[in-house]
Amino acid sequence: MNEKINKLKRLTLFLTLIEIVLVGAFLTLYLLNIWNLYELVKVEYLVYVFFGLVFIDCVYIWSILSKINKSRQLSDIRTSEIIGSDIKEAYLFGKLAFVVCDEKGIVLWESDLLLQRQINIVNLNIYEWCPKLKDFLEKDIGNTLKITQDGVQYEVEYLRSAGLFLFKDVSEYETLSRYAKDQATCVGLITIDNYVDVMGNGGDDNNDVITKVRNEIYNYAKIFNVVIRHIRNDAYFAVCNFSSLDKMKKDGFSLLDNVRQVGAHEQIRPTLSIGFAHDFPDVNKLNDMASNAIDIAMSRGGDQAVISKYGSELEFYGGKSEAIEKRNKVKVRVVGDSLIGLIGRSSNIIIMGHTMADMDAIGACLGIKAICDYCKKPSVVVYEPKFFERKARAAMTSLFNREQLQKITANCKDVFGLVSATTLIIVVDVSKPSMTICPKILEDSPKVVVIDHHRRAEDFIDNPVLSYIEPGASSSCELIAELIKYNSVANANGGIQLDSIFATIMLSGIFLDTGFYKNKSVGIRTFDASLILKEYGADNGIADDLLKDEYEEYVLINKIISTMQTPYYGIVYCMAEEDEILEASTLAKVGNQCMQLKGINACFVIGRTSDSEVRISARSDGTVNVQIICEKLDGGGHLSQAAALLKKTTISEVKDKLLDVLGTYLSDARTSIKKGE
Repeated sequence: MNEKINKLKRLTLFLTLIEIVLVGAFLTLYLLNIWNLYELVKVEYLVYVFFGLVFIDCVYIWSILSKINKSRQLSDIRTSEIIGSDIKEAYLFGKLAFVVCDEKGIVLWESDLLLQRQINIVNLNIYEWCPKLKDFLEKDIGNTLKITQDGVQYEVEYLRSAGLFLFKDVSEYETLSRYAKDQATCVGLITIDNYVDVMGNGGDDNNDVITKVRNEIYNYAKIFNVVIRHIRNDAYFAVCNFSSLDKMKKDGFSLLDNVRQVGAHEQIRPTLSIGFAHDFPDVNKLNDMASNAIDIAMSRGGDQAVISKYGSELEFYGGKSEAIEKRNKVKVRVVGDSLIGLIGRSSNIIIMGHTMADMDAIGACLGIKAICDYCKKPSVVVYEPKFFERKARAAMTSLFNREQLQKITANCKDVFGLVSATTLIIVVDVSKPSMTICPKILEDSPKVVVIDHHRRAEDFIDNPVLSYIEPGASSSCELIAELIKYNSVANANGGIQLDSIFATIMLSGIFLDTGFYKNKSVGIRTFDASLILKEYGADNGIADDLLKDEYEEYVLINKIISTMQTPYYGIVYCMAEEDEILEASTLAKVGNQCMQLKGINACFVIGRTSDSEVRISARSDGTVNVQIICEKLDGGGHLSQAAALLKKTTISEVKDKLLDVLGTYLSDARTSIKKGE
């Protein structure tokens, strides 16, 4: 039919043009009186011709309309022959319904499908019948909206100009889609974090605690319909559908708590790390995702589950216990030898810590510098005074003269000129690229080493050639001290020489991060690392002086403490003035001071550290996992020490965000560990 209409259009246009040309030519000749037309053609003849042309045009137009109408009737007949004369049956078969409303939403008419389903809404307000339809008026939601009414799912389209709602029953499709999602394959890995420690020196695989842990794993798998296979003494491979995984998520992976309770009266409590992956059709890819998830869980200290959904952010469950000290001297030796090997194969080394670097970050950088000097490789520590805490800047300028400082450090601008394909970048005391002093140089070097004692976050430096993340360590300086002492390569050649000033700053870093050995993260290895540094000439008197407060800072700390508020039992927060720019270390000291008071389980200190940044410093006695709270604010850290940095906001807004997070996640963050246990 469309083709016929197009032909008629072209014919009409052609005839119209011919008529216009002929009439125009005649009028031109007539007006110019060519061939004496005034006398040959009288005016009344022109009138007759005009009416004749109008009559012919009308007849032509009538014939065209007749043909179009005849074609349309033929088309309608064919359509009727195909779908039947009663078109409403076609709409019922397709499960389509129509509702016509006036401008106020009052239903004027509805089609048979809704009436058959006992839905009579004529003269009712459609928005009162289904409030979700108001989204068409209030939100820019696109062309369609999905609703559920009387147990039936509809896809609705609204034609505003006609006041017409189109309902399509999609219940069967949604049921099939939900079934496919629920039955999708999920792959997981489960490991016993401290298997070797729980087993002890006996190595008996039938250890009573391990047997109970395995029973808990198998029982949990049976309850939630998970297939479990023992692939290693301390590891299990798991397969289930998404429905089972969703039930475990709603359960909060209580398996973690069950296993922890198995060793409630043991000297070493067993813990699990769990990694699951889903929402991808290739099981090989799911296996890789699950492996990455379990690596993240273990690098964050274990005792938690990490769920990886393809294309989405990771989900974390558990993490309610402090990281267990799992490293041993064999692992330290292997990491130390690997690090020396990487340094030896590099042309030069760039060492850097995090922004607002503290004594732990500086000490760790200087310890790595000593290892590079042993390997006789050129190396520099990235030093930007504006990115260092005040006490850290004072330590660098007071313990080193200008020539020494120029020899061991370089600023960010100069560092960019040192990067090449064979450059090794070593990042210490941080694993988030955005928190390093010069994040852009990480993009230019193919070789990066990460050494950190904080729990790993989802935002992690891409593909490091060596990653040494030990949340069970008290500080990065502790880790570096062990690498210097226990590597076998250097010890076979006389050992690494550590300058006494370097050792003093490293000892000061341990003092800072352990609160002078008061924190729960302090273990035997912390004292061992301190002893190593003393052997290298560390002066604990100078290390202590580097951390001493000035009178003004002492007054400021007490002023901030005086603002203490208690939103929940055992939970307090303090706030600095909006116009005060503080050091991050000052906020940490306020938190440490608060934790000296009885009855406080966790403290959050809020203060501005620059014109555009507000920081939260969090401390806990171990009964509240402040890392979980800070992670919800894009921060991180340890169970008992954490922090978060928020940009372009105010202290009052940060306080409100903190209270919202506490209201939602505080119950999840409270651990089962009793103070003093």
